[in-house]
Amino acid sequence: MAHFTHFIAQLPPSKNNIYRSFGPLLSSFHLAVRSVRRRRNFDSSSQRRQFQVQKSSTPHQPLPWPSLLLDLPRTCPGCGAFTQIKDPSNPGFYSINRKAVNAFVAQQRHGLRETGENATLKEGPKNHAGSWDSGLEALSDNSKASRPERSNPTPSIQQIVAESPHKYNHMYHVLDAADFPLSVIPQLQRYLSLSPQRSQNRRAKTSKFYHGRKAEMSFIITRSDLLAPRKEQVDAIMPYLLEVLREALGSSGKNVRLGNVRCVSSKRGWWTKTLKEDIWNRGGGGWMVGKVNVGKSNLFECIFPKGRKNDINLKALREDAGQIEVDSSTIATQALRPIPKLEVDPMHASQPQFELEQEYLEEDELLPPAPVEQLFPVMPIVSSIPGTTASPIRLLFGGGKGELIDLPGLSRTNLENYVVDEHKSDLVMQHRLKPKQFVLKPGQSLLLGCLIRITPITPGVTVLAYPFVPLESHVTSTEKAIEIHMQRQPSGVPSITKPGMGDKMSSAGTFQLKWDVTKKRTGPLTSSAAVGLNPKVLPFVVLSTDILIEGCGWIELVVQIRKRELESQDHSNEGKIHDPIFPTVEVFSPEGKDIGARRPMSAWLLGGRKRVSSRKRTVRPRRSMKGVKKALKLARGQQVSETEAN
Repeated sequence: MAHFTHFIAQLPPSKNNIYRSFGPLLSSFHLAVRSVRRRRNFDSSSQRRQFQVQKSSTPHQPLPWPSLLLDLPRTCPGCGAFTQIKDPSNPGFYSINRKAVNAFVAQQRHGLRETGENATLKEGPKNHAGSWDSGLEALSDNSKASRPERSNPTPSIQQIVAESPHKYNHMYHVLDAADFPLSVIPQLQRYLSLSPQRSQNRRAKTSKFYHGRKAEMSFIITRSDLLAPRKEQVDAIMPYLLEVLREALGSSGKNVRLGNVRCVSSKRGWWTKTLKEDIWNRGGGGWMVGKVNVGKSNLFECIFPKGRKNDINLKALREDAGQIEVDSSTIATQALRPIPKLEVDPMHASQPQFELEQEYLEEDELLPPAPVEQLFPVMPIVSSIPGTTASPIRLLFGGGKGELIDLPGLSRTNLENYVVDEHKSDLVMQHRLKPKQFVLKPGQSLLLGCLIRITPITPGVTVLAYPFVPLESHVTSTEKAIEIHMQRQPSGVPSITKPGMGDKMSSAGTFQLKWDVTKKRTGPLTSSAAVGLNPKVLPFVVLSTDILIEGCGWIELVVQIRKRELESQDHSNEGKIHDPIFPTVEVFSPEGKDIGARRPMSAWLLGGRKRVSSRKRTVRPRRSMKGVKKALKLARGQQVSETEAN
């Protein structure tokens, strides 16, 4: 701050008066410059914050022109990174050569956006042109562009939430339906000191204060349109989702109510309006917590209460906005003008830039300052590339009633490191798939993009596979599948794996098909509208399980086996019955990671045309005409033969 004051004092009287008029904004500029130079490094062993500046990576460049940083947004509204004009490889970089940035700066200088302490609510920019940093603009224009993945550990999220200015906070634990429940963050409630989940005891407390603050948590299962094609079908499997979530929570989820679970879809708009009303009525601080690529930013845009304020006259606001007349030609001319060159403080022209930056590392705040509230602010970027949210994004609503904060995602999967760049986006399921049925006969295996291999190890068993993953599936013999998966021989099977990764493929474990789905799979045999047999009287049983690939999808495996083959009896030990021997499959993945299992959802039965019960049919079904002509011809022939015989 002292350097900037001395810099103003050295200016001529005319310019000195101009810059003294920016007095109320000097503190904002000082905070912005300090935040731009911040570096964070978290020590996993001690779980303490440490700020470091690498001297070798800091070039000796002069300080930027102050008015340039004042005209640019303090943080990038797309990724949350602090604004900087120095390093293009880091988030938050704004290129002064971009026309969109120059036009944005020209609008700022012509008063189209109010700044300072007396700022009022406004509708915000009509689009994000110029407000996103250069990296996000390239990311939105080119789907093949990439940004290095950045994720925060759980202790970092804990320290960010600890800086909350609100007394009442609510954590929205966002889960992905594609690999549910692998995206659950274990022990999140203990890390963030949240109110315990309400137990099934009717006298259980609803909330609890910690250090003068109350923080609660809700589970949000997003992208639910990947589970079933209709909203009613997703609502019907909610008991199944609650049971799977209870198993994923472990011992802490046995006796909790789980009445705070929502299953939404931002793509279809399923239950997003209800969640938006809850955020508006709750107020305070709302935090979006979850792993990378679970759909936090997309859900953030759908549930943020835009354009709502109780004590504002929208009609008067639009009339005031219409009275502002700006010469478009003047703005275009100003936008094409080059931004003033960077100048140096004469007192510190010879001082290295590294020493000047150390003076801006005094504050150690992890939560960025709150922006000016807007009725229709620029939303965070939505991308399938992980790590696009580099820093917390804060958006206020309701005239200070509350705010919604999008936190950076935690690390999720390492499968991207083994996939070629042009196919990294194929790992994310964009829409619900209609899988084909693959039959794995004894001695065969299933390859998924030559990245995952599933091999049945129980002899004499035929397995049906339904892959709900956006990867090419191929069935071949186990010997050939091993050679292809280990990259020992070339083949025509489509592969997305990088060359030289065959040695890193290892077993992720064996998984048993132990859940009984006989009643769902036998159709009319057990249907009450047809034969209506009890599954216990059938001589066979149908078993199933879902194999999960973290961040990608799941594979439904089904097998039919006779009951006498399922149980084994030891006659030499007084006829004692042992545990059933379930069919088993072995899954291979890079380094044996990112694989899990859950009880089957039977998602393959949810697709297709819905069957109408005979009681609800309004018209009688048409008679099948298959073979009718042949039957009539045979009847005529019999009549002719009988007539001739008589």
